[in-house]
Amino acid sequence: MEEKNYKEYLNHITTFIFDVDGVLTDCNVLVTTTGELLRNMNVKDGFALKFAVNAGYNVAIISAGTNEGVKLRLESLGIKDVYLGAYDKIKQFETYIINNNINPENILYMGDDVPDYPVMKVVGLPTCPQDAIPEIKGISKYISHKKGGEGAARDVIEQVLKVQGKWAL
Repeated sequence: MEEKNYKEYLNHITTFIFDVDGVLTDCNVLVTTTGELLRNMNVKDGFALKFAVNAGYNVAIISAGTNEGVKLRLESLGIKDVYLGAYDKIKQFETYIINNNINPENILYMGDDVPDYPVMKVVGLPTCPQDAIPEIKGISKYISHKKGGEGAARDVIEQVLKVQGKWAL
């Protein structure tokens, strides 16, 4: 059976779900002298996330991380469904789709590492940044040419919105 080209899935996407570390960040953590963990997030990813929210898409974050600064940043972009401390991502995912009546086939999920694997196996369009681990690349229907924290989220959001005629330009 021939595998569909990932572009055939773009018209059906209504929901974006992203991991944080390694997807919306570059995997680096700066540790301050007080023990605070600082992350680097891309403003172009932020623009695309906010644009998707404003265009009426469901946008959610599922991360095992618990950084309050990350939560504040994402909420400032208009993302209401920010799930931090989600060590069992598939459980949080199932709760989210049930509560919001979302079909997994209409979801684009971007992850980069082992904790993302179970969710990526059940969504319509599993995607990953260029620097994801090999196992995640192996199940992704699209591998961005961008690394995590360097525009990978913008890449997939822009592609979906352009195909659906909802992008800015």
